Amino acid sequence: MKCAFFILMASSLLLLPALGQEVVDLYSDLQSCDVTVAGTGAGDLLKLELFSSGKVLQSRTLALDSPGTWVARWDKMPSTEGSYSARATLFRNGSLLSEKSIDFHHGGRVPVKFDVRDYQADSSGVHLLIYSPDLAIVDIYHMLIKDGKALYVARESPVSISDGIRNIDFDWKQLLVRGEQYSGRVKIVEKETGQTRAFMSSFLAREDARITDTYEDETGASATILGKSMTPFHGFLRFLLSQDERSLATLEKKTPVLLKGDDETIEVSWNKTLNPGIYQLKIQLLGTEGDLIDFTERVIEAKARTNLTAVKTEAPKDSSSSMVLGLLGLVAFAGIIYVIRRRR
Repeated sequence: MKCAFFILMASSLLLLPALGQEVVDLYSDLQSCDVTVAGTGAGDLLKLELFSSGKVLQSRTLALDSPGTWVARWDKMPSTEGSYSARATLFRNGSLLSEKSIDFHHGGRVPVKFDVRDYQADSSGVHLLIYSPDLAIVDIYHMLIKDGKALYVARESPVSISDGIRNIDFDWKQLLVRGEQYSGRVKIVEKETGQTRAFMSSFLAREDARITDTYEDETGASATILGKSMTPFHGFLRFLLSQDERSLATLEKKTPVLLKGDDETIEVSWNKTLNPGIYQLKIQLLGTEGDLIDFTERVIEAKARTNLTAVKTEAPKDSSSSMVLGLLGLVAFAGIIYVIRRRR
């Protein structure tokens, strides 16, 4: 009896890691699906399937290196109105660990409290344009995806969409690697009905910045740069000074590393003060590889300098006047003393 008990306990302990694997959440439509796996999922296989009337339409198999949220796109196909289902199955060494299924309906007249008019993901974040004829309260899940896995999932709750159109932006929470491929995904869940809509788009991580302000005069110029991407910007500014299409100076200065929302002012000085006249100034913002990111053009009107010699010549006149007044005062004082002595 004791032997059987110990065998049972040992078998239970061996099964604990397997029992710790679980598909905890699943969402799908006809464009894509996402599934969340909890536990230690290294080495497990996740099979995703899309069904219609019990028939498998498409399937995907993902090798998991860790728990988290995994995302897959379905191939484009002719879609008809009707009921569909999706299933996520987790395997380890060929043995079933966990399984979850959902049903959903596609097409037809479905009452909606909100409508997403536009969605875009880029190197700065995700951008939504949502319309609601009435007040709607929703939860918004937004995630950054690389190689089929969500690097993170963030939830904004509650988000109110009042009568009309609302523009909503979410910045990425982590740095991007220039030239790498990513995807951005959002899920919007209407709190009262549970109605869910998902949107997803891919993008190439690019550095980005803009020239937001400039100053220029006879002695030099400056430009203020604003970061626009979560891909670190490593660029430089080029100042090109000319007059009557004749190049006078080309100055370059490296910018500090900039992320979205960071700004920095870069200053340069001409070799000498510009002579009176009209000058043209081009300011170019160049990226890491010298590609043109932004530019602006300005005009410098250099004016004649004030003649300081004319101002200085007036100084002796003021000094002479003061000496004359001083002498007159002394003469008057001496006259008063003389009169007083005569009366004595």
